[in-house]
Formats: sequence, C-alpha cells, structure tokens
Amino acid sequence: MAQNAPPQHSTLTVKGRDMRIRTLAFIVLAGLAIWFIAVNTGSVSIRLWIPTVTLPLWAVLTVTLLVGIVLGMYLARRRAVRRRRAGR
Repeated sequence: MAQNAPPQHSTLTVKGRDMRIRTLAFIVLAGLAIWFIAVNTGSVSIRLWIPTVTLPLWAVLTVTLLVGIVLGMYLARRRAVRRRRAGR
C-alpha cells in the first residue's frame, strides 16, 4: 500500500533561495495589479443602484482588488476545512 507522503512542490532557485513557483506567480501578479492601479488615475462615474458617484479609478480598482483577495481567502479556507473533514 502507498503511504501518505507530503506533496512535492515545484520550486525555483532565486538568488540562492528556493522559492515555490506559486509564490513567484503571486508576486508577479501582485506587482502587475499594483502597476495597473497606479497608471489608471482618471475619474469615473459609477452608479450604485440609486446614487451615481464620481471616484478616481485607482480607488475603484483598489477596492475591487481587496474584495477579491478577501473572497479568495475565504473560499480557500472553506475548501481547506472541507478537505480536512473529508479526510477524517
């Protein structure tokens, strides 16, 4: 029978340090998101059901990014809990 071995992660060596490819991808995506937010400085009008507000686009993009991060973390935690319960 096969034993439960810890999962092997793909790694790269960067400046003498082993880094997971997933971590590097996150860093690159975070950098691109910050750059994209920084270069979009114009104002936009957004309709929030009844009122229409005018905000800088960077603020709208930042809020959207933060909401996406929070939802992603919530779903990842929920998935991990389900996997732990199924493994018992």
